[in-house]
Amino acid sequence: MRKRIYEIISASDGGDRLSSVYDFFMMAVITVSLIPLVFKQTNPVFEVADKVCAAVFILDYFLRWATADFKFADASVLSFLKYPFSPMAIVDLVSILPSLTVINRGFKILRILRMFRALRVFRSFKLLRYSKNAQIIANIFKKQREPLGYVLFLAIAYIIISALIVFNVEPDSFNSFFDAVYWATVSLTTMGYGDIYPVTEIGRVVTMVSSIFGIAIVALPAGIITAGYMDEIKKVSGKENEPEDTDDGKGGEKPQKQI
Repeated sequence: MRKRIYEIISASDGGDRLSSVYDFFMMAVITVSLIPLVFKQTNPVFEVADKVCAAVFILDYFLRWATADFKFADASVLSFLKYPFSPMAIVDLVSILPSLTVINRGFKILRILRMFRALRVFRSFKLLRYSKNAQIIANIFKKQREPLGYVLFLAIAYIIISALIVFNVEPDSFNSFFDAVYWATVSLTTMGYGDIYPVTEIGRVVTMVSSIFGIAIVALPAGIITAGYMDEIKKVSGKENEPEDTDDGKGGEKPQKQI
């Protein structure tokens, strides 16, 4: 019974109709749960929908927890202890908690709890479990994590070095080192809001050099991800274009007709 439940709640591979229906149902529930986030004001319909969706998520969470031994292929009790700390289980739990928050509306701390409402956006990450294309993209990031890590390190080093240089070149234009880091970050992304900017010639030269390096650094992740995506496409195309077996069953190739 538990094994069948695990087969149903796991992402369908197309062969299990009941599992496919469950996947579509969960995607519909996730979509409905996100609708209230696009409205500033709430109403009774949204509150009821949120409670129903939260109940579905809680049931889904406990069903996955109860079948964790099939997920980890481990019949021991350790699988049930590991599941709550798995990445998707944490996302599931975080997406449920805001719906369970109960507090007196008269408390001023309610303003702080608005941040917890934003945590419901994490429900969108649950779609990764039910989307095969998202799984492919996730595999790309997993395979390219090392070069992307180097690019991240390079970007952080660029921000810190640029901030140190401009902060010492133009101390009057930046009230603190954090302002310089903010300037270096927006320069890296080539946004340049214009709220903080150097005014001296040396500072402007530093800005121009930083902008040029910023364009190069921002372009690196796009190239790495594109290369990884093209590799995945080639693998899929290679499987689809595999040559047919020309063996005639006698160990040799089929003879071709001569014209």
